[in-house]
Amino acid sequence: MKITQLSTYGYQLTRLGLVNCYFVRESDGFTLIDTGLPGSADAILDAARHCGSQQNGYQLCRILLTHAHGDHIGSFDKLSRLLGNALSAISHRDGRLLPKPPAQDRSLDANEPQCKIKGSLPGAVTKPTHFVTDGELYGSLRCFATPGHTPGHFSFLDERDGTLYVGDALTTVGGKPHIAGWAPWFFPLPNFGTWHRPTPRASIQRLWDTIPAETPIRRIAAGHGRVIEGGRELLEAALTEAR
Repeated sequence: MKITQLSTYGYQLTRLGLVNCYFVRESDGFTLIDTGLPGSADAILDAARHCGSQQNGYQLCRILLTHAHGDHIGSFDKLSRLLGNALSAISHRDGRLLPKPPAQDRSLDANEPQCKIKGSLPGAVTKPTHFVTDGELYGSLRCFATPGHTPGHFSFLDERDGTLYVGDALTTVGGKPHIAGWAPWFFPLPNFGTWHRPTPRASIQRLWDTIPAETPIRRIAAGHGRVIEGGRELLEAALTEAR
Protein backbone atom coordinates (compact mmCIF):
# COMPACT_ATOMS: atom_id res chain seq x y z
CA MET A 1 0.00 0.00 0.00
CA LYS A 2 1.42 3.36 -1.02
CA ILE A 3 1.39 6.12 1.62
CA THR A 4 1.42 9.78 0.58
CA GLN A 5 1.45 12.56 3.16
CA LEU A 6 -0.86 15.39 2.13
CA SER A 7 -0.36 17.82 5.00
CA THR A 8 0.34 17.87 8.73
CA TYR A 9 -3.00 16.12 9.21
CA GLY A 10 -3.74 14.01 6.15
CA TYR A 11 -2.34 10.85 4.51
CA GLN A 12 -3.48 9.08 1.36
CA LEU A 13 -3.32 5.27 1.31
CA THR A 14 -3.48 3.78 -2.20
CA ARG A 15 -3.93 0.15 -3.15
CA LEU A 16 -3.54 -1.22 -6.69
CA GLY A 17 -2.78 2.30 -7.89
CA LEU A 18 -6.44 3.35 -8.00
CA VAL A 19 -8.29 2.76 -4.72
CA ASN A 20 -7.74 5.32 -1.96
CA CYS A 21 -8.57 5.65 1.69
CA TYR A 22 -7.24 8.31 4.05
CA PHE A 23 -5.93 8.95 7.54
CA VAL A 24 -6.84 12.20 9.25
CA ARG A 25 -4.72 12.92 12.32
CA GLU A 26 -6.62 13.90 15.46
CA SER A 27 -5.45 14.61 19.00
CA ASP A 28 -6.37 11.06 20.06
CA GLY A 29 -5.26 9.11 16.99
CA PHE A 30 -6.47 8.74 13.42
CA THR A 31 -9.81 8.93 11.70
CA LEU A 32 -9.82 6.54 8.73
CA ILE A 33 -11.93 7.71 5.80
CA ASP A 34 -13.14 4.58 3.99
CA THR A 35 -11.60 1.13 4.33
CA GLY A 36 -10.75 0.25 0.74
CA LEU A 37 -11.03 -3.14 -0.88
CA PRO A 38 -11.41 -6.43 0.98
CA GLY A 39 -8.04 -7.62 2.25
CA SER A 40 -6.75 -4.13 3.05
CA ALA A 41 -7.05 -4.24 6.85
CA ASP A 42 -3.55 -5.43 7.72
CA ALA A 43 -1.94 -2.98 5.30
CA ILE A 44 -4.02 -0.12 6.76
CA LEU A 45 -2.85 -1.00 10.29
CA ASP A 46 0.75 -1.21 9.09
CA ALA A 47 0.33 2.22 7.50
CA ALA A 48 -1.04 3.58 10.77
CA ARG A 49 2.09 2.39 12.57
CA HIS A 50 4.21 4.07 9.93
CA CYS A 51 2.30 7.37 10.15
CA GLY A 52 1.88 7.39 13.93
CA SER A 53 3.78 9.48 16.41
CA GLN A 54 4.95 9.12 19.99
CA GLN A 55 2.18 11.47 21.04
CA ASN A 56 -0.77 9.46 19.71
CA GLY A 57 0.75 6.16 18.62
CA TYR A 58 -0.96 4.54 15.66
CA GLN A 59 -4.39 4.08 17.15
CA LEU A 60 -7.29 4.24 14.73
CA CYS A 61 -10.04 5.87 16.75
CA ARG A 62 -12.72 6.37 14.11
CA ILE A 63 -13.80 4.85 10.80
CA LEU A 64 -15.77 7.25 8.64
CA LEU A 65 -17.41 5.94 5.46
CA THR A 66 -18.29 8.17 2.51
CA HIS A 67 -20.77 5.61 1.17
CA ALA A 68 -21.58 1.91 1.14
CA HIS A 69 -19.98 0.66 -2.10
CA GLY A 70 -17.76 -2.38 -1.75
CA ASP A 71 -14.47 -0.67 -2.62
CA HIS A 72 -15.06 1.75 0.26
CA ILE A 73 -16.33 -0.66 2.94
CA GLY A 74 -14.35 -3.73 1.85
CA SER A 75 -12.25 -3.98 5.02
CA PHE A 76 -14.75 -2.40 7.41
CA ASP A 77 -15.71 -5.62 9.20
CA LYS A 78 -12.15 -6.89 9.68
CA LEU A 79 -10.83 -3.54 10.88
CA SER A 80 -13.74 -3.23 13.28
CA ARG A 81 -12.96 -6.68 14.69
CA LEU A 82 -9.24 -5.96 15.02
CA LEU A 83 -9.73 -2.52 16.57
CA GLY A 84 -12.48 -3.57 18.93
CA ASN A 85 -13.49 -0.20 20.34
CA ALA A 86 -13.14 2.09 17.30
CA LEU A 87 -16.06 4.38 16.55
CA SER A 88 -17.59 4.14 13.09
CA ALA A 89 -19.90 6.40 11.11
CA ILE A 90 -21.81 6.68 7.85
CA SER A 91 -24.83 8.69 6.79
CA HIS A 92 -28.20 7.40 7.95
CA ARG A 93 -29.31 7.12 4.30
CA ASP A 94 -26.39 4.97 3.18
CA GLY A 95 -26.61 3.18 6.50
CA ARG A 96 -29.65 1.46 4.97
CA LEU A 97 -27.33 0.03 2.30
CA LEU A 98 -24.63 -1.04 4.76
CA PRO A 99 -26.08 -4.29 6.21
CA LYS A 100 -25.77 -7.55 4.36
CA PRO A 101 -28.87 -8.93 2.66
CA PRO A 102 -31.62 -9.58 3.61
CA ALA A 103 -31.37 -6.70 6.10
CA GLN A 104 -30.03 -4.37 3.39
CA ASP A 105 -32.64 -1.85 2.27
CA ARG A 106 -32.34 -0.74 -1.37
CA SER A 107 -35.74 0.93 -1.45
CA LEU A 108 -36.06 4.56 -2.51
CA ASP A 109 -37.81 7.34 -0.64
CA ALA A 110 -40.76 9.02 -2.31
CA ASN A 111 -38.84 12.29 -2.76
CA GLU A 112 -35.81 10.62 -4.39
CA PRO A 113 -35.26 10.01 -8.11
CA GLN A 114 -36.71 6.59 -8.82
CA CYS A 115 -33.58 5.10 -10.36
CA LYS A 116 -32.01 1.78 -9.46
CA ILE A 117 -29.20 2.04 -6.92
CA LYS A 118 -26.09 0.82 -8.72
CA GLY A 119 -22.64 -0.46 -7.86
CA SER A 120 -21.29 -3.19 -5.62
CA LEU A 121 -23.16 -3.38 -2.30
CA PRO A 122 -21.78 -6.42 -0.47
CA GLY A 123 -22.84 -5.13 2.93
CA ALA A 124 -21.16 -5.50 6.30
CA VAL A 125 -21.89 -7.15 9.63
CA THR A 126 -20.56 -4.24 11.69
CA LYS A 127 -23.14 -1.72 12.82
CA PRO A 128 -22.04 1.95 12.81
CA THR A 129 -21.91 3.71 16.15
CA HIS A 130 -22.95 7.07 14.65
CA PHE A 131 -24.84 8.50 11.69
CA VAL A 132 -23.35 11.73 10.36
CA THR A 133 -25.62 14.62 9.48
CA ASP A 134 -25.19 17.47 7.02
CA GLY A 135 -23.11 20.27 8.53
CA GLU A 136 -21.95 18.49 11.66
CA LEU A 137 -18.33 18.36 12.79
CA TYR A 138 -17.12 14.78 13.20
CA GLY A 139 -13.69 14.96 14.77
CA SER A 140 -12.02 17.66 12.70
CA LEU A 141 -14.12 16.98 9.62
CA ARG A 142 -17.07 19.09 8.50
CA CYS A 143 -19.67 16.77 6.97
CA PHE A 144 -21.49 17.59 3.73
CA ALA A 145 -24.27 15.55 2.17
CA THR A 146 -23.26 14.94 -1.47
CA PRO A 147 -25.86 12.48 -2.79
CA GLY A 148 -25.87 11.24 -6.34
CA HIS A 149 -23.29 8.48 -6.63
CA THR A 150 -25.36 6.83 -3.90
CA PRO A 151 -28.41 8.35 -2.20
CA GLY A 152 -26.56 8.95 1.06
CA HIS A 153 -23.04 9.79 -0.13
CA PHE A 154 -21.14 12.27 2.10
CA SER A 155 -17.97 14.34 1.66
CA PHE A 156 -15.77 15.77 4.42
CA LEU A 157 -13.72 18.96 4.74
CA ASP A 158 -10.82 19.19 7.17
CA GLU A 159 -11.13 22.84 8.12
CA ARG A 160 -7.58 22.88 9.53
CA ASP A 161 -5.78 22.29 6.23
CA GLY A 162 -8.49 22.66 3.56
CA THR A 163 -8.46 19.04 2.37
CA LEU A 164 -11.81 18.08 0.85
CA TYR A 165 -12.34 14.32 1.00
CA VAL A 166 -14.95 13.58 -1.66
CA GLY A 167 -15.16 9.79 -1.88
CA ASP A 168 -16.74 9.10 -5.27
CA ALA A 169 -18.58 12.41 -5.61
CA LEU A 170 -15.56 13.31 -7.76
CA THR A 171 -12.83 11.23 -9.35
CA THR A 172 -9.37 12.65 -10.05
CA VAL A 173 -8.06 9.87 -12.29
CA GLY A 174 -6.16 11.58 -15.08
CA GLY A 175 -5.19 14.56 -12.91
CA LYS A 176 -8.43 16.55 -13.18
CA PRO A 177 -11.61 16.46 -11.07
CA HIS A 178 -14.62 14.84 -12.74
CA ILE A 179 -18.08 14.63 -11.18
CA ALA A 180 -19.53 11.13 -10.79
CA GLY A 181 -21.33 10.38 -14.02
CA TRP A 182 -18.76 12.37 -16.02
CA ALA A 183 -15.66 10.29 -15.26
CA PRO A 184 -13.25 10.02 -18.22
CA TRP A 185 -13.56 7.28 -20.81
CA PHE A 186 -10.40 5.57 -19.57
CA PHE A 187 -11.86 5.15 -16.05
CA PRO A 188 -15.63 4.74 -16.44
CA LEU A 189 -16.31 2.73 -13.26
CA PRO A 190 -17.68 5.70 -11.24
CA ASN A 191 -20.17 6.32 -14.04
CA PHE A 192 -21.40 2.71 -13.98
CA GLY A 193 -21.87 2.90 -10.22
CA THR A 194 -23.65 6.26 -10.08
CA TRP A 195 -27.26 6.08 -8.95
CA HIS A 196 -28.67 9.30 -10.51
CA ARG A 197 -26.42 11.30 -12.83
CA PRO A 198 -27.88 14.83 -12.36
CA THR A 199 -27.76 14.67 -8.56
CA PRO A 200 -23.97 14.55 -8.00
CA ARG A 201 -23.60 17.68 -10.13
CA ALA A 202 -26.12 19.44 -7.90
CA SER A 203 -24.16 18.24 -4.87
CA ILE A 204 -20.88 19.68 -6.16
CA GLN A 205 -22.67 22.93 -6.99
CA ARG A 206 -23.89 23.03 -3.40
CA LEU A 207 -20.33 22.55 -2.11
CA TRP A 208 -19.18 25.40 -4.32
CA ASP A 209 -22.03 27.60 -3.03
CA THR A 210 -21.85 26.79 0.67
CA ILE A 211 -18.25 26.20 1.76
CA PRO A 212 -17.35 29.60 3.23
CA ALA A 213 -14.33 31.68 2.29
CA GLU A 214 -12.96 31.46 5.83
CA THR A 215 -12.50 27.68 5.44
CA PRO A 216 -11.05 27.52 1.92
CA ILE A 217 -10.52 24.34 -0.06
CA ARG A 218 -6.81 23.75 -0.70
CA ARG A 219 -6.87 20.23 -2.20
CA ILE A 220 -9.27 17.52 -3.35
CA ALA A 221 -8.80 13.95 -2.17
CA ALA A 222 -10.98 11.45 -4.02
CA GLY A 223 -11.60 7.74 -3.73
CA HIS A 224 -9.89 7.17 -7.07
CA GLY A 225 -6.99 9.21 -8.47
CA ARG A 226 -4.24 11.37 -7.06
CA VAL A 227 -4.80 14.28 -4.70
CA ILE A 228 -5.06 17.55 -6.61
CA GLU A 229 -3.84 20.80 -5.09
CA GLY A 230 -6.15 23.76 -5.63
CA GLY A 231 -9.32 25.39 -4.42
CA ARG A 232 -12.79 26.33 -5.57
CA GLU A 233 -11.57 26.62 -9.16
CA LEU A 234 -11.32 22.80 -9.23
CA LEU A 235 -15.00 22.48 -8.37
CA GLU A 236 -15.84 25.13 -10.93
CA ALA A 237 -13.93 23.24 -13.64
CA ALA A 238 -15.75 20.01 -12.81
CA LEU A 239 -19.11 21.81 -12.90
CA THR A 240 -18.29 23.34 -16.27
CA GLU A 241 -17.38 19.95 -17.73
CA ALA A 242 -20.66 18.46 -16.48
CA ARG A 243 -22.99 21.01 -18.11
